[in-house]
Amino acid sequence: MKQKDILINITKQAALKIQEIIKKNNKKKNKLRIYILGGGCSGFQYKFIFESKTNEDDIVIKKLGISLIIDPITIQYITGGKIDFTENLEGSKFVILNPNAKNTCSCGSSFNI
Repeated sequence: MKQKDILINITKQAALKIQEIIKKNNKKKNKLRIYILGGGCSGFQYKFIFESKTNEDDIVIKKLGISLIIDPITIQYITGGKIDFTENLEGSKFVILNPNAKNTCSCGSSFNI
């Protein structure tokens, strides 16, 4: 597990929501893991899960009082991005504003490079 000062930003709104979820649900799962999977309407899908376990090659980023866990493959796709939390008519969700994405789907949950 490495701690790096990698260029991943997080909005205050997202950090507050992460803290709220951790406090409300299960304090043992105190980090937000961000990863990508193949699939989705644009090629890759962003995925989010709360957990405490980290793998040896994971990168842990601490910002605004929260910790993010990102695997080495995912980090190369989202470096320079910003994690945000939105609430609108579609519902509420974490989103990644990714400058590396060539195309994204209309809901923002998938992308391609």
